Amino acid sequence: MNQRAPAYESFMSQAIIDERELEAYREAVNPGHYVKSVIHYHVAVDLLLLGKALVGDTLPWSKTHGQFRFREGEVTLWHGINGHGKSAVTTQVAAWLAINDRPGCLASFEMPPEKTLERMVKQCAGNPSPSLDFSMEFFLSMAPVMSIYDKRGRADPGLLFAAMRYCADKRKCKHFFVDSLQKCVRGSDDYNGQKDFVQGLCDVAVETKMHIHLIHHTKKLSDESQLPGKFDARGAGEITDQVDNVLGFWRNKRKEAERAKALYEGTPFADDSPDFMLICDKQRHGSWEGKIPLWGDVGSWHFRGDARETWERGYKLPFRQLVQSEPGAAG
Repeated sequence: MNQRAPAYESFMSQAIIDERELEAYREAVNPGHYVKSVIHYHVAVDLLLLGKALVGDTLPWSKTHGQFRFREGEVTLWHGINGHGKSAVTTQVAAWLAINDRPGCLASFEMPPEKTLERMVKQCAGNPSPSLDFSMEFFLSMAPVMSIYDKRGRADPGLLFAAMRYCADKRKCKHFFVDSLQKCVRGSDDYNGQKDFVQGLCDVAVETKMHIHLIHHTKKLSDESQLPGKFDARGAGEITDQVDNVLGFWRNKRKEAERAKALYEGTPFADDSPDFMLICDKQRHGSWEGKIPLWGDVGSWHFRGDARETWERGYKLPFRQLVQSEPGAAG
């Protein structure tokens, strides 16, 4: 660690920006780039004609790679019942993307950065009690490719959009996560505010070519056994109309209760039904919609794609030198 210390200190000195640096990003950057000749699109159209247009970043689970992608310039809405893990699954997705050289920024207005990152360390380790050595490895690996927008409470949408433009321009972010919609509008009944904010996200996504992830709450359902659909997202109906993709997340509380009961009674428990379910109810530029079963535990909050009891825990973290002049830039 001593050999890394000078680079680490230098990196840390550049790691924080203030609101004055964001002011220049309140308005759209280079709006003239919207006007292009049709020839600009010929390669993309040829791929569509040939049926080879499955492009974009993947989810962490290999079985989904032929079904769903995060394309540049799009917005994905993640929603679910309180306590079912919608925020947790997005931090694993953010970590997976960053590990694969897709820099991102997390803006959680509901959770302190320390708690968000604690959970992400556990997810990357696949272990509810990772070592401090692994934690240091995590931070050294993630520092160049992961940023935090450190603001809790109600968000200033204009400043948030400016931060997004800054992250795309200076930190070369490809993904930006906003948790959650309710912290970015005046209230759950502020339907016009919700529509305006989501439209603002869509505009910034197209402008910057980032993929923006918006975490949102599901309205009250009849009970927790019900899987949420796109019409169950709380608030204005136009929210799901405006975004490009809608992903619901569900936790199998019944299975957890039955497992706990069997453990208490000392009886065998065998149930390979999914622990969680990811539901794709909308994919504007992809043909697939459906359900993705997932397994995992609420100790590490690491979600995996199959029910095997033996599996390679966590992710292999790449080593990255902290030497770039622009913090977070991924080259």
